Order: sequence, then structure tokens, then C-alpha cells
Amino acid sequence: MKHPLAPLFDGHDDVQAEIDRRPADTADHAAAARRVVDAYHPGRLTLTVSAVVAETASAVTLRLRRPDGADLPPFLAGQYVAVYADGTNRPYAISSSPARPGHWDLTVRRVPGGRISNHLVDTVTAGDTVTTTGPLGTFHHNPLFHGDDVVFLAGGSGVAPAMSMVRDIVDHALDRRFHLVHGSRSDDDVLFRDELDGLAADHPNIRVDHVVADPGPHWAGPTGLLTASLIKTLAGPLDGRMVYVCGPQALYPYALAQLAELGHPARRIRFEANGAPADPTAQPHWPTGTAPDTDVTVTARGRAFRTRRGRPLLDALEDEGVRPEAACRSGECGLCRVRVVEGSVHTAEEARLRLSDERFGYTHACVAYPLTDVELDV
Repeated sequence: MKHPLAPLFDGHDDVQAEIDRRPADTADHAAAARRVVDAYHPGRLTLTVSAVVAETASAVTLRLRRPDGADLPPFLAGQYVAVYADGTNRPYAISSSPARPGHWDLTVRRVPGGRISNHLVDTVTAGDTVTTTGPLGTFHHNPLFHGDDVVFLAGGSGVAPAMSMVRDIVDHALDRRFHLVHGSRSDDDVLFRDELDGLAADHPNIRVDHVVADPGPHWAGPTGLLTASLIKTLAGPLDGRMVYVCGPQALYPYALAQLAELGHPARRIRFEANGAPADPTAQPHWPTGTAPDTDVTVTARGRAFRTRRGRPLLDALEDEGVRPEAACRSGECGLCRVRVVEGSVHTAEEARLRLSDERFGYTHACVAYPLTDVELDV
């Protein structure tokens, strides 16, 4: 049957005749598309730990491979995967090079009292399996917007994504200048020190400065914190260079203040937040007089339980067996979005909310704190 608008289009009859001559397309295009998407962006992967490398007294690198030896999904240097254990997950940056698709290296530093880091450091051995997401995150280099001259300020295990970026530059012979300033607590706990120093010695476009806060008697390098003065001394004028910052939560407000003192614009700074803020009450929009240690009631999926105001909603939900999808745990990815039906929450500055979220009551549970009794749509 000819469409009533057909006479309006020249050549319609010829096109329709060609369509009619062709055999019917019975292919399952949706399934084919899903296979491609799952290959590059899998929701879950069960991987084998092929090696555990002791990096320092407090950190190990877990080398992960597919059980069948096939290549892993590609990633961009600086991205992370979430590792699942004990009813929760934690994000860990991939420290290996994107040029080596047969494995991912996850470098894990022990966090005092850490629920997952201590498990990974103390109990995981070669031959064990772990469940992860596919690669995630936007903390990677974009040559169009970030230029070819980069400064990376890393604190502790925040050097892991920088390590991937350095290896990427070397393996792909990238025309990019990369200056890593890596702060560590002590000189016997500097991650990747020998490899980084060797790569910097062999590649003039890579420069590495190690800064130690509490040095031993034989340390001859820079000491103290990553102050504005020290950054200027080591990195020189920042001008239009892109500055990456990755490390413990306390590093972010501190580094931002130091870079602001140097007059570096916020648009030329990229942060990778490793988790929820250490002290949400320090943020200017935390309500005055609201005690973080006071308990409130959270209701979700027909369950009601008590939790502290100063504890992220996601952590409290997971402990009660209510487990939204989650990955970054720092407010970026948005997988843990929940709707606040009743009550009020403090949403940390780290949350990258959509423009409509405030209007419709959505927040990111990983960086949201219940200020009153709340009911959630999870």
C-alpha cells in the first residue's frame, strides 16, 4: 500500500520497489549491538589473579586476567574499575598500560580499618578470582582539551593512574610532556619509585619528582607537603598547562587552595576523588548546628533503620542489604542515584548531579548524608 505522502517525494516508487525486491531482514540487531556493548563495557567480569606483587610494606599490585586468556576490555589511562567483595565495592585505578590488553594491574594500598583494601592486601593470592566492573571514569587525558603539557600532583596511591599514563606515553611513543610530582609519607613507602625514575631517565618528555613528608636520614630529595611554593619550584610556571590531582580525600581542598594561590584557573585542574569527603561538615553548605554523630531513620525498600548523619547513605544502605548499583563512590558516575521522597540530605560538593536532580529530589547516595529522617526511592 502506497503511503499517502509518497507523491511528495521524487523517486519514491523506485525506492519502494528496491525495498520490496530485497529479502526480509530477520537479523537480531539488538542482540548484536548488545554483544558489542558488553564486550567493551561489561557490567561484571570474573577475573583471575595471576600475580600479587608486593610494591611496598603497605601496598600490592594485583594482576588480573581473564580465565580463558582473552584480552580484557580496552581502557584509557587514568580509568578505574570497581572491585566487589563483602557486599560492597571499591574503585581502584588501573596502573598498567592500555597497550597491554592481556591484563589489568590494580595497585591497592592498605587503608587503616579499610573494609576492602585490607582484604585485598592481606588475603588475596595468585589463583583467586575477583569480580570487577568494566573500565569507568573520566579522569583520563583528552588531547583536544588538555593539551600536550601535563602536571600530575599525586598523593600516596593516587600515583596509580599517573603510572598508567606514564606507561601509556612510553608504550605508544606519545608526543606529550608529563611532569609527575608525587607526595609520599615516608621514603620507604614510595610506590613505583624505581620504575618511574628509570622511565624519566630514559624519556626526556617525562619528569618525576618524589616529595616525602617524613623522610629518613638518607633522603636527599624534596620534603614536606605539596605547597604552592614547592609546586612552583619543581614544576615551574603552570601557565596554560593541565594539572591533574589524585590522592587521599584531604588532598583535594588542600591542592585546590595551593593552585589557587598560584593563580591557576579551576578549568585547568582535573580531580579524581577517591571516595566520599573525609569530613562533610567542613563543606560550607553543611547546616550549622547539625551534629554528624546524631542518628536518624532511613526508610528504603520497605525497611527502616538508624544511621549517623555523617555517614554516606550508600554505606548505610549496603550494611542493611539494600545495594544500589555503585562504582566510583565519589559522586561522579551517578550509578547510585536515589530519590529522596521525604526528608532532607546533604549532598557533597563532589556530586556531579544532573540539572534536573534538585528539582525532582535525586542525589548520589555515595556522597549524600541524611540530615533528617528520610525515605528513599532506591
